Amino acid sequence: MSSIPHAFCDEALLELALTHASTGAATDNERLEFLGDAVLDLLVAEELYRRHPDLAEGEMTELKAWVVSRRVLASAARNLDLVDQVSLGQGMRGRALPTSVLANLYEAILGAVYLDGGLEEARRFTHKTLRGPLDQVREHKRAPNPKQTLQRWSQRDAGDPPTYVVLEERGHAHARAFLVCAELDGRRFPSAWGRTRREAETWAAHEALQRLAQEKG
Repeated sequence: MSSIPHAFCDEALLELALTHASTGAATDNERLEFLGDAVLDLLVAEELYRRHPDLAEGEMTELKAWVVSRRVLASAARNLDLVDQVSLGQGMRGRALPTSVLANLYEAILGAVYLDGGLEEARRFTHKTLRGPLDQVREHKRAPNPKQTLQRWSQRDAGDPPTYVVLEERGHAHARAFLVCAELDGRRFPSAWGRTRREAETWAAHEALQRLAQEKG
């Protein structure tokens, strides 16, 4: 039984949403990803506006970017067991799916829900599957910015500021994904994906801080 919290009237929409481009099928889920991305931006912006009347536009923009980030959406996709339901090409089977693929899969499902049940069903799906991140935006806002924290660490211990290197870019104009790593004192740290360069740099800084913390015990 599917763990997707929506009963599809049109099962073909669900099947399409779960068909990755790597299958080589005549139609795949990329158009639904495009639609789901737009619907998600609207619904998360609406929820932040409704829940947090004291936040300025810039603060809401930053928090929305976090809620709809590749990492958050990939986590939601895993919680929905989409990894076990997606149709993949031979080259992608049997290995861990990249964060960007999982996030796009979540957006495709949301696009399908919107077409099948309208905006209210899409809103219900979003609120249910992203309840945790939507509830945590205040905590995220108060948390130290990883890039600023890494900058302070580097100035104190390394002398030179960190740099961020784009290792890979994927997707189309409407659904870009960037793979970035932080580089500090000639050393590259584990990379991270983001839907914008800024988001990817933030997650790359987070990865670098985690590695540095592990090394310092």
